[in-house]
Amino acid sequence: MKKPSNFKINHKALFFVMTLLCIAFLIISVAVKDFFAPAKTVVSYTVVPLQNGANHIGSWFNTKADMIKSIRKLKNENAKLRKKNSELAEENSLLAQNKYELTRLRNLYSLDKDYSSYKKIGAQVIAKDSNNWFNIFTINRGSNSGVKKDMNVISDGGLVGIVFDVGKNYAKVRSIIDDESSVSVSFASTSDSGIVSGDLKLIDDGVMNITGISVEAKVSEGDMVTTSSISDKFVPGILVGYVNKIKKDSNKLTKSGTIIPVVDFKHINEVLVIKTTKEDLKK
Repeated sequence: MKKPSNFKINHKALFFVMTLLCIAFLIISVAVKDFFAPAKTVVSYTVVPLQNGANHIGSWFNTKADMIKSIRKLKNENAKLRKKNSELAEENSLLAQNKYELTRLRNLYSLDKDYSSYKKIGAQVIAKDSNNWFNIFTINRGSNSGVKKDMNVISDGGLVGIVFDVGKNYAKVRSIIDDESSVSVSFASTSDSGIVSGDLKLIDDGVMNITGISVEAKVSEGDMVTTSSISDKFVPGILVGYVNKIKKDSNKLTKSGTIIPVVDFKHINEVLVIKTTKEDLKK
């Protein structure tokens, strides 16, 4: 059996030797200027590049981390801005609609005052034919509201048409631009008369036919055209439009031409129904 070794490290001796070595290295480094140059060279070619590489990698990761944080922050801000933009767009749309509706209601109120001699009731358009024009449309007032057949309908400053069919909660209106419509009119400046006829092809050019004008009538462009007192179904004095062009007919006894209607027959939302019919005025 092997005996345990009695070798013991003399710590005092070891400390003394290490101290001498350190002193020796210091003396040599002072005496021999380039003694550590090889070691420095090795360090410069190995440790320093590794340190630089590690610093570069660390900086790259820090840059990417900052970039990712910035992207996330920008995405969150962008989402908030989009939500805010959507809310503002909705608010603007509602404000525009309210402004447009207020303008229409003011126009109706003004129209109501213009024809204050007639009793009227307001109504909204709830349906129309499939074409671009409001030549036949339905309103949300009927017999329950006192609406009757042959009642005149006005909007947008002038004559729209006439009620031709009535239900309890609705009524159908034929506008003056419809092919089956005709209105006896007179000129505000001369009191001469004529007939305004509907023509859906002609209205595409924004005008309506007017015929049967006396050749002696002094009618000119821009003259106001209103419903005539001799009309069978339309009450007198309702603005229809303004003269566009007038010329002599081939028979040299009459004139004819076109007028520009005052109502925008592509956009009708609310109307006023005149509850006084022409028959009521005859009584």
